[in-house]
Amino acid sequence: MSSVKANQQSDPLVGAVLDGRYRVDALIATGGMSGVYRCLDLRLDRPVALKIMDSRYAGDQQFLTRFQREARAVARLKHPCLVAVYDQGIDGQHPFLVMELIEGGTLRELLRERGPMPPHAAAAVLAPVLGGLAVAHREGLVHRDVKPENVLISDDGDVKIADFGLVRAVAEAKITSTSVILGTAAYLSPEQVGTGDASPASDVYAVGILAYELLTGDTPFTGDTALAVAYQRMDRDVAPPSTVIAGVPPQFDELVLRATARDPARRYADAQEMATELDEIVEELDLPDFRVPAPTNSAQHLSAALYHSQERTQAKPAPRQHTRELTRGPDDWDPPVDDADYGSEYDVVSGQFAGIDMSEFYWARQRAKRVLLFWVIAILTVTGLVAAAAWTVGSNIAGLI
Repeated sequence: MSSVKANQQSDPLVGAVLDGRYRVDALIATGGMSGVYRCLDLRLDRPVALKIMDSRYAGDQQFLTRFQREARAVARLKHPCLVAVYDQGIDGQHPFLVMELIEGGTLRELLRERGPMPPHAAAAVLAPVLGGLAVAHREGLVHRDVKPENVLISDDGDVKIADFGLVRAVAEAKITSTSVILGTAAYLSPEQVGTGDASPASDVYAVGILAYELLTGDTPFTGDTALAVAYQRMDRDVAPPSTVIAGVPPQFDELVLRATARDPARRYADAQEMATELDEIVEELDLPDFRVPAPTNSAQHLSAALYHSQERTQAKPAPRQHTRELTRGPDDWDPPVDDADYGSEYDVVSGQFAGIDMSEFYWARQRAKRVLLFWVIAILTVTGLVAAAAWTVGSNIAGLI
């Protein structure tokens, strides 16, 4: 918290009003080419998030043109799994993008807190990611930078994708450097590394890498430099996740391997096709529903706590417990105890997955089964009564006439 507070106090943008409308209240996080701030839209009196680009981009007309074009395209997309874009502009030396403020944190922060996920939790993350990408792909848009940092999780359990179009705008800027382009080398498709081209199949590749990371806790390729990491995928295939961590069902191995095929023609054509395959896997394995929890110690939570404490000029209140899962150990993903529910291939050793105790979901699933049994009995009872009444009326029809 002290480092966040120091950054707030030293940041010249905190307290400024951009474009005569957006008051910068608190820094959330910074990166190599931008900073994200909690702001207040003074015109509509609502909190928003501002991504403020580095001032070096302000003088690049090519970047500004692309930045404006991409922002307009993304603003037209409407889907609950996409972070909404409200506005864009430039104030002096500060190009900015106005977005929906997500009270929560990033998937990267959640992975750092809890580690690898069992299949049902991974599916709960991948489904909305693919759903949001599918909407963009239908509109001819490609994200180009799918990674855990760009997947946001709200305190209400919503999973949303952010930062559409920024990579393309930055890549076409005159000041673009190799370090900027390859800043997320772990998730780039082979064609992005080789030629710079990107298509919906490129986003599919990145989601495949993301799925591998959700299941194993790490990305498949490592190296000393971004270039070394990027070029490994040119002549190496991604290994099945089950070779890294025991218990991953073969269906998830196949999902990852097809999504990360080096030849784009062998991958899922787009996010919708991959989402359909994921739905079939979830149904086949009878995976339980799962509400993805927001990370507890996210940069957004720390920033919001500091902002509210300054706003009220009193001690920060105790952090709210957002979900039952957050009150438990950081590695608890609440997977079911009965591995038979995942099929015989779902090998659970000593009732654990990746060192996680697998007891909590058992009783929840038993209650769900009892509720289902109750409704089946009720329906059968009503059906029997109706049939009996019909039979009685039919057998006495002559007397009634």
